[in-house]
Amino acid sequence: MPRLRHHPRTLRAVSAALLTTLAALAALLTATAPAQADTTICEQYGSTVIQGRYVVQNNRWGTSATQCVTATDSGFRVTQADGSVPTNGAPKSYPSVFNGCHYTNCSPGTALPARISGISSAPSSISYSYVADAVYNASYDIWLDPTPRTDGVNRTEIMIWFNRVGPIQPIGSQVGTATVAGRTWEVWSGGNGTNDVLSFVAPSAISSWSFDVMDFVRATVARGMAGSDWYLTSVQAGFEPWQNGAGLAVNSFSSTVNTGGSQDPGDPNGPGDPDAPAACTVSYATNVWPGGFTANVTVTNNGAAPVDGWRLAFTLPSGQSVVHAWNASVTPSSGAVTATASAGNSRIAAGGSQSFGFQGAYSGSFAQPGAFQLNGTACRTA
Repeated sequence: MPRLRHHPRTLRAVSAALLTTLAALAALLTATAPAQADTTICEQYGSTVIQGRYVVQNNRWGTSATQCVTATDSGFRVTQADGSVPTNGAPKSYPSVFNGCHYTNCSPGTALPARISGISSAPSSISYSYVADAVYNASYDIWLDPTPRTDGVNRTEIMIWFNRVGPIQPIGSQVGTATVAGRTWEVWSGGNGTNDVLSFVAPSAISSWSFDVMDFVRATVARGMAGSDWYLTSVQAGFEPWQNGAGLAVNSFSSTVNTGGSQDPGDPNGPGDPDAPAACTVSYATNVWPGGFTANVTVTNNGAAPVDGWRLAFTLPSGQSVVHAWNASVTPSSGAVTATASAGNSRIAAGGSQSFGFQGAYSGSFAQPGAFQLNGTACRTA
């Protein structure tokens, strides 16, 4: 039987058609491919970085049962929380997100540790999602130490309980009530054998809030449980579960530490001194109409060296939110926010500037942010 012979031109035509079909299929798959999946962590002390500046940690230390957290673009959720521990003892874990240093794990670009007396403000913002079928608290952990510690246990732990579900209570005993950052709290004081603990417990659940961490730090100093020459080493937010906990989530989190100068009123070079040098200057120009506004922001580097990978942190006044931004990403949409440079404008040359803008919405009366921080350094406003 004669062997069939294929004409070379026919083979080239078939090959070209096949390549065209494969290219079209690849383009279709690329166009319909899902966004990059969130990161799930099940390792006992596993962690990952979000937003290029915060660390999400699983931090399971009180049980051998499986716990998994899934880091999202703006926070994390507990996706598996097996096991339980007695409610009259310590919780089983502290899945959380933080700014600062925790057992040598430091968040990228953090300004911490920082001396308390040199911190002008530390705005933070949180949004929680709660569940009913678990025993847990939703809480901030704020760590203080006489040294700029980046490893091990700090001397004093401040806890802020936003919510508690089930028969649990803070370490120690209730020593009274106090008004801090405009809210009334139960105040508990005690120790766990390794560090002192001062807890501020909300009488009813708080699902979201923007506040200044330094209000609680200064309240702790006033009670003699820390000194103004101590260091703030980390600001953490998450959950302490005793039973179950799957479905708990931090929807969004932000934390900034403004190290603008001493809070000692006798310091002539404190943040209010008009003659003190400033490493950066911010111009914040707005166009405002009923219910909305645009802000055009220019950041000038007054230093002698360039600033690479710049981030500008500031707190939007209450009632304001970001609708969309240009030349930078601004996250989260309200409260303590951070503008992060886009790829094309990530360097601010010495003596140079970069600009970005955003459109926002507001309710009530309009106001501008009161302070700005460039990569952890306080800026002057123009």
